Amino acid sequence: MLINTHSYYSLRYGTLSPQQLCLMMKQYGYHTAVLTDINNSSGFFDFLKCCRELGLNGLAGMELRNGNELLYIGIARNAQGFAELNELMSHSNLTKTPLPKTAPPFRHVYVVYPYGSRTVSQLNENEYIGIRPQHRNKIINDGALLNKYVIWHPISFADKAGFNLHCQLRAINHNILLSQLQAQQRGGPDERPVSQDRLLKAFADFPQLIRNTEKLLSRCSFDFDFKEIKNKKTFTGHAADDRLLLQKLAMEGMKYRYGTKHKEAQQRVQKELDIIDTLGFSSYFLITWDIVRYAMQRGFYHVGRGSGANSVVAYCLKITDVCPIELDLYFERFLNPKRKSPPDFDIDFSWDERDDVLDYIFKRYGHKHVALMGAMSTFRDSSIIRELGKVYGLPKADIDRMVNEPASALNRNEVCNMIMSLYSQMEDFPNLRTIHSSGVLVSELPITCFTALDMPPKGFQTAQIDMYTAEDIGFEKFDILSQRGIGHIKECADIVEKNRGIKIDVHRVHAFKQDPQIKAQLKKGDTIGCFYVESPAMRGLLKKLRCDTYLVLVAASSIIRPGVARSGMMQQYIRYYHQPETVHYLHPVMEQQLKETFGVMVYQEDVLKVGHHFGGLDLADADVLRRMMSGKSRNAKHLKEIEAKYYEHCQNMGYSNTLAKEVWRQIESFAGYSFSKAHSASFAVESFQSLFLKTYYPVEFMVAVINNFGGFYRSWVYFNEAKKAGATLHLPCVNKSGYHTLLYGNDIYVGFVFLKSIEAHWAKTLIEEREQHGMYRNLEDLMMRSRLPLDQCLLLIRAGALRFTGKNKKALLWEAHTLAHSTAHKDADTRLFYNQAKQYALPQFESNALEDAYDELELMGWSLSLSAFDMLQSNYRGNIMATQLNDYIGQTVRMTGHYVTMKPVMTIKRQLMAFGTFLDVHGDFFDTTHFPPQLAAYPFKGQGVYLIQGKVVEEFGFASIEVQKMAKLPIQPDPRGA
Repeated sequence: MLINTHSYYSLRYGTLSPQQLCLMMKQYGYHTAVLTDINNSSGFFDFLKCCRELGLNGLAGMELRNGNELLYIGIARNAQGFAELNELMSHSNLTKTPLPKTAPPFRHVYVVYPYGSRTVSQLNENEYIGIRPQHRNKIINDGALLNKYVIWHPISFADKAGFNLHCQLRAINHNILLSQLQAQQRGGPDERPVSQDRLLKAFADFPQLIRNTEKLLSRCSFDFDFKEIKNKKTFTGHAADDRLLLQKLAMEGMKYRYGTKHKEAQQRVQKELDIIDTLGFSSYFLITWDIVRYAMQRGFYHVGRGSGANSVVAYCLKITDVCPIELDLYFERFLNPKRKSPPDFDIDFSWDERDDVLDYIFKRYGHKHVALMGAMSTFRDSSIIRELGKVYGLPKADIDRMVNEPASALNRNEVCNMIMSLYSQMEDFPNLRTIHSSGVLVSELPITCFTALDMPPKGFQTAQIDMYTAEDIGFEKFDILSQRGIGHIKECADIVEKNRGIKIDVHRVHAFKQDPQIKAQLKKGDTIGCFYVESPAMRGLLKKLRCDTYLVLVAASSIIRPGVARSGMMQQYIRYYHQPETVHYLHPVMEQQLKETFGVMVYQEDVLKVGHHFGGLDLADADVLRRMMSGKSRNAKHLKEIEAKYYEHCQNMGYSNTLAKEVWRQIESFAGYSFSKAHSASFAVESFQSLFLKTYYPVEFMVAVINNFGGFYRSWVYFNEAKKAGATLHLPCVNKSGYHTLLYGNDIYVGFVFLKSIEAHWAKTLIEEREQHGMYRNLEDLMMRSRLPLDQCLLLIRAGALRFTGKNKKALLWEAHTLAHSTAHKDADTRLFYNQAKQYALPQFESNALEDAYDELELMGWSLSLSAFDMLQSNYRGNIMATQLNDYIGQTVRMTGHYVTMKPVMTIKRQLMAFGTFLDVHGDFFDTTHFPPQLAAYPFKGQGVYLIQGKVVEEFGFASIEVQKMAKLPIQPDPRGA
């Protein structure tokens, strides 16, 4: 009887979740309702699922609006009608055109117009006029006319408090004060539920309307199989051909990977192929293979990672470069006979090549069948306070105080209390539809059978459903990711070929794993710029482990994750690694299943193993447990059921309650944060590729890192690394620099991109002119040929980009102004003017390195001419250097360090502490720990050089400083008078 209900997916309008709407139907006596969210279908499948669980009839619809103007609602007669509504909305979104004010000729949709917008004579056969209770006495009681009227009672909120929240959301939506909200910008206060009996009683004098509404709804149904796979079912067009093609490709790949006599590989491949075929996932593997094949043909590098690396078939298809046999990876972690949804592959491409791959997927499989995965941005934390603060007209300072100082007495007033009372109501409400970081859907049916589409600025159509809904309805996404680390590797190989004439193969990973120089580099943590192993925490862990093997690096990639580290298991792993004789296993099952990791759960697979062998769960339930704890499922009820099974089995086995609780604690502590072993192995492969390049081509590698802007640190740190590796650094130069940084032999020229105020258009114009017509002879030649505006010329001069002229910066600035004046007289003989201008004698200008350094700080954010230490007022550099720390364990020392980065951490007592990273005067790293009292007394004060006093401490051979005092050192004043 309810034909127009809104969930909170009617963004910044509805206030009820789909589940709350279902419960409301039950509470108020309704059996049937249509979910008609405004201009989207995001919440429908949640609504349908919940209705089925409660024995209710949930139907699909959509309310169509242009801005605040309500046009009509569409009610799907069936699944085809749902697709029609999605197609209408998608066309509007994709073409950026308003919705039509008159509904299109639907074949499977009933249309209901609001009373007053149409006359009965204007209606088509499938169209009606909706009558709200307050309008019932305005209709003409004529039987012929009444056939086209239906009851329309919208539902948007539950009660008066819900209406109040609705008004706040509408004010947020319009970015206005609450007091400015107009009636046409919000729903009416009557858009809340009344009992079905009361609604029918209101129309007792119009029984025809009741019959019309019941008849309309009785003609609608929505059959949907949540368990059926919705992904593209075949790659070749026939399932049997898919099976044969996959087998052919896998067997060919097995010969490439393992040769012809590897019996274990043959058995494993055949076993996997049988399971893949039985579960109907052949096309999923083939589509992924096709994507990778395209990328390889285009010369793109890729990394296949995630649970997909558990599959030998994926390894043989070159989807991944991780050998599951070498690492004893569980295939069941990726795919098992009880798993009803397809697995997902994570394929990384370089950040500048991913869009090309996405474009191929859309064109290869058709825009009607492909969409990027959507995501839902929700109201969370400070965003709620900031949005509500603006609605109530609070000054920014007051809003900042509410966010940053919630306990302040100044927050105790009526407005702040009102905001905080609404906080919990709005928390986790959907706010904006956005794009999943990597997911792609490839559907058998047109994608609009399941969702409407948006067109974000990214330029690829995007589903209005998120990953949770997609999985619920039978989709598994393809994860097509981008990362800068692959860009580092690809560009470094290109630079090496150009700079040295050497063509290198970065896929010789097996050789890299055995290379003694690469292993030595890894062991000492000399990994700046290398994918995933360059952060201070990771470099510290590598040193503590004295890591020099692939397998240990695989473990390190997972134990660095927050869950493992915080639970204390990282320290335990390191201790057992160095002292295996001290290993204590919680239970013999742990010794049997986790011997490789000394009884410590390190990988997500370990949850699978422990849940199965210790907790008595079958592999399917154990995998569900892993997925739930990693945030890939929203079914809390199922998790509780599995937990109950676990404890029941432990009790039946006679395990002590203490033991059972400790094992469950370890599972809970890190399952959501740790990596799968296959994922860690994939990362470790990429790390070895980076390490190979850094070891043998360090300067080229650093230039590649600099040009891809994707490392852990700011760019100046990588320039410092390049200098340590023997490169000579040069400021930008109009005759040598590119837009990005260039390498000539061992000379690095900073790219124009690092000059903050240089416009990209003019920088590229300058470069194009130089490449077409040769080097610039002088400033006059530059200005004549490039036609750069004066402000851009001045910036280049101040940056030292015309130092090749041999002229003083100040003289060049004077000359630029003179030349610019003459250039403005386009009809004059400018060359004659230039010659005349040169007759004037210029005064003698003085300059110094400190002035240049300040120019560079202003224009680039860091100085190349002088180091941060050179700019200090003091010559003191501390009493020890970073390389001497291990000689001073337990002693108090004083060091000076150029601030690199800081990681704040909240202690168990909710106090703030920090870990710092600095460079000494020689460019070597050292790390610091700042406990809460010291951090409060001696806080970080931004970029610069600090004098640090502290105690040298050591853990597993890795030395650092526990800070006692710290102060930022003053620099020499700016001689420019700025």
